[in-house]
Amino acid sequence: MTYHCRIILLMPITTHTIKEYKKQGRKIVALTAYDYSTAKALDKAGVDIILVGDSLAQVVLGHENTLSVTMDEMLHHAKAVVKGAENAMVVVDMPFLSYQVSKKEAVYNAGKCLQIGANAVKLEGASKNILKTIKKMVDIGVPVLGHIGFTPQSVNALGGHRVQGRTADSAKKLLEEAMALEEAGCFGIVLELVPAETAALITEGINIPTIGIGAGPDCDGQILVTDDLLGKFTDFKPSFVKRYAELGKETENAVKNFIFDVQNKKYPQIAESFFMSESEVQRLK
Repeated sequence: MTYHCRIILLMPITTHTIKEYKKQGRKIVALTAYDYSTAKALDKAGVDIILVGDSLAQVVLGHENTLSVTMDEMLHHAKAVVKGAENAMVVVDMPFLSYQVSKKEAVYNAGKCLQIGANAVKLEGASKNILKTIKKMVDIGVPVLGHIGFTPQSVNALGGHRVQGRTADSAKKLLEEAMALEEAGCFGIVLELVPAETAALITEGINIPTIGIGAGPDCDGQILVTDDLLGKFTDFKPSFVKRYAELGKETENAVKNFIFDVQNKKYPQIAESFFMSESEVQRLK
């Protein structure tokens, strides 16, 4: 009997792919990663976008918010993520003060992200200065993912983790910002902590994909912090997060079992040990 094998070649996800998904009505799936093994698992599972998020500050480095993470730290972790992602698009969050101070510095920092193998960068906000910076980045070939609604780097200015776009006027303002980001050249926009109605309005009003996080079901895609999804980060749980595992608890239980086995001389056993040959044992005597 002859068997015919069909080899399916997976093509790397690009900005063009992401835009096509919106046209096709195919939902985009994005998650965060900060290390090689996590990126590899997400990539194998079929995630479209892997974001090296500035949430690194909280879930990996233990900071209170995202403001403390540096460009060097982002690049350090992005290098590892790039090595683990074969097909998914890798997007790097531009951290606080890496793009707000000057357009020149912003473009330079974005370029460093691409130099290490990332495919795009993400910037928060849609002020005039940010829009000019995005246009410059796009002009030199740096793909940019926008981010509006609740913008974590502006947490102090916004008065905490507050839902944005609750009123008709503020929803229309966010739509105007989204349209401005599209005009500036963004290939997509993250909508964070906005009412479902506002997200739907924006999604219908622009030609580039929207990726929601706490923004309802009508966005073109969804993103979560992987450590929230897996239950690894347990300091707090955002109300919009659905846990798909409880790895924090499972890890704690596994470590407790290891402690018990070591203290009760149940680990290591013969199967987990190495031994000398009988002749070498005799020579020791």
